[in-house]
Amino acid sequence: MSGVLVGVGVGPGAPDLMTLRAVRVLREADCIAIPRRSEFDESLAWRIAKGNVGEVPGQERLFLTFPMTKDPERLKPAWAKAFAELAPRLAAGKRVAFISEGDPLVYSTFIYLLEAAPEHFPGARVEVVPGVSSVTAVPAAVVQPIADGQERIAVLPATYGVEDLARVLRDFDTVLLMKVGSVMPQVVAALEQEGLLDRAVYVSRASAGAERVVRDLRSIRNDKCDYFSMVMVAKKERSGVLAGRAVAALAEATP
Repeated sequence: MSGVLVGVGVGPGAPDLMTLRAVRVLREADCIAIPRRSEFDESLAWRIAKGNVGEVPGQERLFLTFPMTKDPERLKPAWAKAFAELAPRLAAGKRVAFISEGDPLVYSTFIYLLEAAPEHFPGARVEVVPGVSSVTAVPAAVVQPIADGQERIAVLPATYGVEDLARVLRDFDTVLLMKVGSVMPQVVAALEQEGLLDRAVYVSRASAGAERVVRDLRSIRNDKCDYFSMVMVAKKERSGVLAGRAVAALAEATP
């Protein structure tokens, strides 16, 4: 295939956080592939991008539906249809831009296309346009540094890592918990256990019009929170908590 498949990050929500490169690549594409949850839902990625892209004569807008589920029996038909739609366009030498919220290589649907490309789109070139991700948009919303000096960062989806959360909170200086919507009670309990509840902040839909910031997580511990949400935990010792402990331990052990 002589076409080009481009994963384009459109940012976390605010249209003016799209990069100049993302806008240019989308305007130059023969086809924009637009993922959505269902045929009845508006694509969030396209809602972010469409105003910047505008109307491009002759450009195709291809909507692809990917259900929000982990059930392989529901996902397989969706992916088969996506491959079937994209393959002939790439075989015809077209530039196809697949848009992603945030960054296309951070918890993105595009990653599955990237992994499947050699099998389903042999010969097609694959490119990536990075975007501002929620990993940086959330700290910006609360004006909180992610890391300084030798501090260590952990990023994990709360729905998968809540069992390990206490250990992660002990081992890292800053923890970013993504997709906390359905596990807020467990998250609050782990933070209380580690004495870090007052070092945590909840942010949903960072940079978007409906952005919400909550600094008292006790007030939402029993809420079913937004899917596009994150809890940031920063211990705030800006010299590097773990580095400081390691240096102190080494000094004590040295004769």
